[in-house]
Amino acid sequence: MLWKEIWESHRGRIIGVAGGIFFGFIYLFAGFWDMLFFALVVFIGYTAGKRKDLRLGSFFRWSEMGQWLSERWRPFK
Repeated sequence: MLWKEIWESHRGRIIGVAGGIFFGFIYLFAGFWDMLFFALVVFIGYTAGKRKDLRLGSFFRWSEMGQWLSERWRPFK
């Protein structure tokens, strides 16, 4: 029952960390990578999962970036 509640409330984080660990091990076994890179991959997985749990949406705000670029850079004035 406790594990089910944890899974329901933190599903994205658990999947993100598991994915980060999986891809981190692939990089560690494919060649000699520094442990900091492994921690970075796990952190990115955790952060992506946390954003999914909190329903924050995408990390990048693509529409705002597109609007900002279109205001700053106008090739055909």
